[in-house]
Amino acid sequence: MTITLTQREYNELWAESCQNSPQKPQTELFCEMPKQFGKGYEQEIEVHRNLWLTIFNCEYQNDILLKIPDWDHPLEFSVWLSGRVIEGGMQIGEGYMHIAGSGVQRKVTVEFPKSRNVGVDINMSPDLLATFFSDEEGEIPKELRFLAKGNNWQTLLYPKITPDVQGVAQQIINCPYQGITKRMYLQTKVLELIRLQLFPILAEQDKPQRSPRLKAETSTRIDYAREILLSRLENPPSLLELAQMVGVSDRTLRRGFKELFGTTVFNYLIEKRMQRAQELLREGNLSVAEVANLVGYSHLGQFAGVFRRKFGIAPSQCYLGKKSVS
Repeated sequence: MTITLTQREYNELWAESCQNSPQKPQTELFCEMPKQFGKGYEQEIEVHRNLWLTIFNCEYQNDILLKIPDWDHPLEFSVWLSGRVIEGGMQIGEGYMHIAGSGVQRKVTVEFPKSRNVGVDINMSPDLLATFFSDEEGEIPKELRFLAKGNNWQTLLYPKITPDVQGVAQQIINCPYQGITKRMYLQTKVLELIRLQLFPILAEQDKPQRSPRLKAETSTRIDYAREILLSRLENPPSLLELAQMVGVSDRTLRRGFKELFGTTVFNYLIEKRMQRAQELLREGNLSVAEVANLVGYSHLGQFAGVFRRKFGIAPSQCYLGKKSVS
């Protein structure tokens, strides 16, 4: 049996079911699945202002067809651990996750086949990208602006799920804490899940465009040098060692790196160290000294000086949640 509904009808059934469901703390909303669809629940948790996490465990006993008109869609990250949904002919679940940018979603038909769906869904305002992943001016980084389209058609991505993404989603579902500790834990895990979902997309963006003045083999070797630097931020090789590791001269490495990435090897290393340091400080799980060591600084004063020149604030201020001012 197939049940066909408009988005309004679907939302009204869920709203009615929520009213009759036992409720939890103010920052959480527990909704039993409408009996017309099957059995199970959705649990919505506000882990940060304008950032909602939904944990769902729903067993659809009928096929559901949902007719959705054009509408203003929030930024959304979804991971199905079991079951699947078909959205406009694209599959979410069974090996594929979903990233829906904010903007206008086109009219679409969503199919929920008869199955048990378990997973997590994150809805957030695109402004939070500037809160959690801001650039030097406190704005959404240019690499992430494709996720915030305003009044334009949204970006839709269906990347393959990875074991790391599956693991973090499972940790979110099995959160062992309650109260404020639970909220803090889920904040950390939600940001980690977003980072893991975006990582392969951003890594693809970061790949260099081959320079016509460099041979293809040389470009590949220099790109490999960049990967080595990223994997060894704590203890990077010297320029000469790096050149030997990838099989080019140090002169070719310096010249080629500047052509491919528009900066020197040293400045690239500093940039990536500071980006990583800012991420770790904002997560709040490590002290300033621990972060300094993780990005390769044994002298805390030197680390603080470089960080301040980069972001306009001290590492300790970043740790406390202040945005950069440079």
